[in-house]
Amino acid sequence: MKEKYFDKYRTIGLKISYYRKLRGLTQEQLAEKIEKNLAFIGAVEAPNVNRTVSLDTLFDIAEALDVPAYKFLTEDE
Repeated sequence: MKEKYFDKYRTIGLKISYYRKLRGLTQEQLAEKIEKNLAFIGAVEAPNVNRTVSLDTLFDIAEALDVPAYKFLTEDE
């Protein structure tokens, strides 16, 4: 990950956490839905961890949370 994008990935992770909690899912339940392990979701959501997410994975997360993928990429929401 490029250093200049760290804040953008952190924001994506925080939004994933927000929508996951809004849907009443645990990190483990989300991980199962997208066929990833719990450590992956934990790292993505952690604001101090440099963890990237592929578009495929972001689309899987969006589908699992029933949220349009663009919601994770816009800065005003």
